[in-house]
Amino acid sequence: MYCDRLKKLEVLVTKNRLDGIVLNPGASLTYLTGLEFHMMERPVVFVFVPGKLPALVLPELEKAKLKETPFDCHPFFFGDNPADRDRAFQNALNKVPLINMRIGVEPTRFRYLEFQYLTNATPTTHFLDGSQVFNYLRIQKDDSEVTAMRKAVDIAQKAFLALLPQIRIGVSEKEMANELTTLLLKFGSDPELPFQVIFSSGPNSANPHATPSDRKIQEGDLVVIDWGANYNGYASDLTRTLVMGSPTDEQIKIAESVLHANKAGREAGRPGIHAGAVDHAARAEIEKDGFGDYFTHRTGHGLGMEAHETPYMFAENEELLSTGMVYTVEPGIYLPEKGGVRIEDDVLVTENGSSSLSDLPRELYIIK
Repeated sequence: MYCDRLKKLEVLVTKNRLDGIVLNPGASLTYLTGLEFHMMERPVVFVFVPGKLPALVLPELEKAKLKETPFDCHPFFFGDNPADRDRAFQNALNKVPLINMRIGVEPTRFRYLEFQYLTNATPTTHFLDGSQVFNYLRIQKDDSEVTAMRKAVDIAQKAFLALLPQIRIGVSEKEMANELTTLLLKFGSDPELPFQVIFSSGPNSANPHATPSDRKIQEGDLVVIDWGANYNGYASDLTRTLVMGSPTDEQIKIAESVLHANKAGREAGRPGIHAGAVDHAARAEIEKDGFGDYFTHRTGHGLGMEAHETPYMFAENEELLSTGMVYTVEPGIYLPEKGGVRIEDDVLVTENGSSSLSDLPRELYIIK
């Protein structure tokens, strides 16, 4: 599997007129090698040039992780003394020279720390934005990846259903967010969740990325819950909206508008259409109902080993969807000082269309 992925990387590197890539810890490194490292003060760097055995620079304390490495590489270790690091990098780049080469990096992950050690060892190397390599490396999921994502969705849905009976007037957003986090772990999520649980109530639910606060849930509140699980390194990302007590006419109206937008967005996806068409389909429903000014973000984003990855579902995105892509559909309406509604599902592009990996009821949950 990992050898096939490295061959795929080789094709992408060549296609994008690069001579190689360097990676530090993150989803792409794990995808290519099966190795997991945390981003920390000690640098870890993977050096790949087509046709050569890769080099890996890492601290000695991580040596045990290489015992079952599913591919061959040249490892170079350094100790706790930072003065040892330059020698390890120099030895690695003597083995896999990058002199005068065009080397791609992940712009959202590559740090000055690694850049400094690399440029000290190979000052004539040109480090460039490798987005066109990394955007397409993991964008299409194979059967094993989809299976893991289905399990991540299943864990998330079970945790949500277990939380529902505990939601009541008087408990705080933080209490419920913490409880949902515990339930995600209880039902089998990997210890590191894809993102912090969002549990927002009342006026706070009008903030799409609200942080759980000490605010206590009140009668009449809209409550937005955005959560996800990780399973074998693959994420789920779901959102449902509740109302505490009987909903007002306005709350019913915006909830129905978002429900229709979610349905339109889920049904729009199929191979060969622009990612932006998914956004157009969902947004049209909300604009038709007169709430277009209150849908303030894109309709969704790609999902996989990271909670946010390509493709991104915004109106102007002309990237074509293809079989195996997974993305969220999460339209919302946010009324300032009043509250918001968002409904989010995880969608897989299939050969003939698309299907939702998530199947929780999408209507407004009425909590008595």
